[in-house]
Amino acid sequence: MGITKTSIFVFFFVLNISYSQKINWMSLDEALKAQKIEPKKIIMDVYTKWCGPCRLLDKKTFGNPDVSRYISQNFYAVKFNAEGDEEIFFYDKIFSNTNYNPNRKGRNSTHDFTSFLGIKGYPTIVFFSEEGDPIIPLTGYFNVRQIEPYLKMIKRGDYAVFKDSDDIEKYIENFSYRFRQ
Repeated sequence: MGITKTSIFVFFFVLNISYSQKINWMSLDEALKAQKIEPKKIIMDVYTKWCGPCRLLDKKTFGNPDVSRYISQNFYAVKFNAEGDEEIFFYDKIFSNTNYNPNRKGRNSTHDFTSFLGIKGYPTIVFFSEEGDPIIPLTGYFNVRQIEPYLKMIKRGDYAVFKDSDDIEKYIENFSYRFRQ
C-alpha cells in the first residue's frame, strides 16, 4: 500500500489540530448548567482588561497545548471579567456590577461576584467543585510548570486530604511534571 504526500499531509494536519486544542471558554452560567448534565470541576480565569499578567496567563499558560488539552478534557473553563457588566446567578443570588461604566478606559468598578469570592488581585484562577462550590483561588500569574500540579491536584481531588499549606508544598515538591514548557 503506497503512502501519498496527501495522506501524510492529512495525518500531520489532523495531528496538529488535536495537539493545538484551544480551551472552550464559557460563562459561569453555562458551566453550572453543563455540570448538571455531566459533572466536572470548573476552572475560572478571573481577569481584567487592563491587567498585563492576565494577558500573559492567557497567552503563555492557557495557550500551552498541554495545559489547554488538560483543561478542555477535565474541566469546564470559565472566563470572568472582574470589572465587567455580566450578571451572575450563583447560590440563589444575582451578582452584578451596578457601577460599571462602559465609557471608562482602563480600570472599572469591581463586580459584586469578584468581591463575593474575596478576590483582591488579578489574575486569579478559581476552582469550583462538581457541585459548583468554590474550592481554592490562585492569585497571580502561573506559568505552565506552576499550574500543572494544581490542575492535577484539583482534578484528582487530592486537595481534599490536605490539612494545611505544608501539605500542598509537599505535594508540589514530589510532583512528577509531564507538561512541556
